[in-house]
Amino acid sequence: MSCLASCCASLTCGLCTSVASGVTRSSARLAYCGLFGVSLIVSWVLREVASPLLKNFSWINTSDNLSKEWFQAQAVLRVSLGNFLFFGVLALIMIGIKDQNDRRDSWHHGGWVAKLVIWVLLVALMFFLPNGVITIYGFLSKFGAGFFLLIQVIILLDATHSWNDSWVAKDEQKWYVALLVVSVVCYIATFVFSGILFMWFNPSGHDCGLNVFFIVMTMILAFAFAVIALHPKVNGSLLPASVISVYCAYVCYSGLSSEPRDYVCNGLHNKSKAVTTSTLVLGMLTTVLSVLYSALRAGSATTFMSPPSSPRSGEKKSLLASEELESGKGSPEARPVSYSYTFFHLIFALASMYSAMLLSGWTSSSESSELIDVGWTSLWVRICTEWVTAGLYVWSLVAPLFFPDREFY
Repeated sequence: MSCLASCCASLTCGLCTSVASGVTRSSARLAYCGLFGVSLIVSWVLREVASPLLKNFSWINTSDNLSKEWFQAQAVLRVSLGNFLFFGVLALIMIGIKDQNDRRDSWHHGGWVAKLVIWVLLVALMFFLPNGVITIYGFLSKFGAGFFLLIQVIILLDATHSWNDSWVAKDEQKWYVALLVVSVVCYIATFVFSGILFMWFNPSGHDCGLNVFFIVMTMILAFAFAVIALHPKVNGSLLPASVISVYCAYVCYSGLSSEPRDYVCNGLHNKSKAVTTSTLVLGMLTTVLSVLYSALRAGSATTFMSPPSSPRSGEKKSLLASEELESGKGSPEARPVSYSYTFFHLIFALASMYSAMLLSGWTSSSESSELIDVGWTSLWVRICTEWVTAGLYVWSLVAPLFFPDREFY
């Protein structure tokens, strides 16, 4: 009986392994997204519960003056470092893959049991590193997180232009009306929200010139986007301009809400916990959406996300078709890979750095362990991200005027 049970268990385990392998081989990108999501959950959980545990590690608890916030940041950074190394090593291994005959193509799509074991070991080993290594990683993560925000902006630009092009391509009046309605709604939301920011971050009786400057600049940028996009010499559209305007308003809000709670111009200081929780949720949501979109969008072979040997962006395929190309089912002959594996894994590595900064308040000490992503560093990172977003969007509109002989996607 025990032998029969053992055989059944073995067969069941083998069946589950083969099924999981088949699913992940045809949907490797979604599997990597799932693994990244697990890393975010682990970071969040350890941030809340690992502080008393880390105090028992002599190589981590090297002083009696270390705060709870410091231990929380250590837990987050160590998980992030393990995640960063996992995806970073994969990015290096996948450099130069051009077609599916390359043996490394199967490494990208298969071997999930080994990958999970390696990921767990890497994350666990990070808790045995000295504090100096984690301090260096925390410093470098600020730059990596900033670079991820830049990529996130490029992903947003790509998404809005693709959205606009897909509706315009339908060439029906109802879709043009839909474009106009969405654009108007987005612009109304931008200016109404900007007005609310005046009430929240410009309290009466205080000189809040810096906050006023940030909010007014956001409104000016939103107006400028529409003017430039609708200029007859610019091949622009109102929908991307309106969506970018809403995003800039959101980034401005997230930056202003990150101001220290004792700053008189922060009108949300009475709602500290609620604001920081919403900041964390929104930040994590935008991070996951950016990573998920980049993972799925990579299959459409855009110039930015694909190797030179892949099809041009004009030859877009459905996600199902690109998955067949991934798994080699589309044709028995060798086909070029449908996206850059190196860039794909690099996004996850940089996203790991950004999520660590988000959860640790950019490694700056907060006044309370309940507060997340609070401080002047976070403020300026957000505001600079908004301005870079504006610059990239405007450049995407005017670049064809300066370089008429080049193609822009």
